[in-house]
Amino acid sequence: MGKKVLAVYYSQSGQLEQIIDHFTLPFVQSGATVEKLRVYPERAYPFPWTGRSFFSVMPDCVNQVPGKLQPFSFKESGYDLIIFGYQAWFLSPSIPSNTILMDPRFREIAKDTPVITITGARNMWLSAMEKIKPVLKSMDARLVGNIALVDRHHNFISFVTIFYWMFKAKKERFLNIFPIPGVSEQDILNTEHYGQAALPFLEKGNWQGFQEEMVKQGAVPVKYALMFIESKARKIFKVW
Repeated sequence: MGKKVLAVYYSQSGQLEQIIDHFTLPFVQSGATVEKLRVYPERAYPFPWTGRSFFSVMPDCVNQVPGKLQPFSFKESGYDLIIFGYQAWFLSPSIPSNTILMDPRFREIAKDTPVITITGARNMWLSAMEKIKPVLKSMDARLVGNIALVDRHHNFISFVTIFYWMFKAKKERFLNIFPIPGVSEQDILNTEHYGQAALPFLEKGNWQGFQEEMVKQGAVPVKYALMFIESKARKIFKVW
């Protein structure tokens, strides 16, 4: 096919990397050149987290203060599509994700280029995405779609399991009672279908209607009750 695709992301636990791998698989199979770039902070964030280390990053997350990344480079000077994988920390893009967005080299190659954002989150990702949109716009990138994979369990249950995963680094059933935390294995595998749906748009170089197709396929889950919680929590984080 001759198309060039860049997937750039930061993944702390490896979950987002799995999601990116499955989403880009149809592109690879079609003959596109897919460059996957996993960035690493200059000073690694601990996994598992401690309570102190986790809450210490909140101010920079909320205020979108970039950090420092280990040296990285892009193989091409331009791409037909950029996939930006991000994590949400404290309802904001994670510090490594925000650092990518502020990198002058990334901003240069993203200019006038179609961008798909993709995340794996507990359930609240809208606020982080809303912070990403103006940053992409400021570099003249063309946001053509966003995909969000979430933990489908009840909000309280996923709240318990995500903290178990974060502070123990064990993606397993807490107390042998709670479900496995994070995005389900089936949903991660299903990301390949989203990539398959994106393939014709990539081939034609026309992304009109792509986001509508993702909504139709359930790739953009929105729970209105959680939107209310997000709006309140966002204000609290700002004050804190």
